[in-house]
Amino acid sequence: MKKIEAIIRPESLEPVKRQLIEAGITGLHVERVAGHGYQGGVVQAGRGGQFYTVDMIPKVKIITVISDFNVEPAIEAIIAGARSDRTGDGKIFVTDVEEAVRVRTGERGREVL
Repeated sequence: MKKIEAIIRPESLEPVKRQLIEAGITGLHVERVAGHGYQGGVVQAGRGGQFYTVDMIPKVKIITVISDFNVEPAIEAIIAGARSDRTGDGKIFVTDVEEAVRVRTGERGREVL
């Protein structure tokens, strides 16, 4: 099992959800997060001609745990829904999941997915 965490632009959430569903991946969680990476932030014009930097950019984190064979389709779906070819489109992280347990039944492993 693999855990996929994708940090994307908020406006990319709906297209990414559609792409994931089309790829057969339906279980996911979404968190509102803020951060910055390569872009470092955005300079904004304020009142009186003053400028300020917003260095924590609003993003969305999508989290899903899937079977190993679904990893590439999930990555491709996220890229298809989130890519705009601009800095700040996001990142995808894939990690191993050692165990999963369904609380209601106590089932363990891949059956939980």
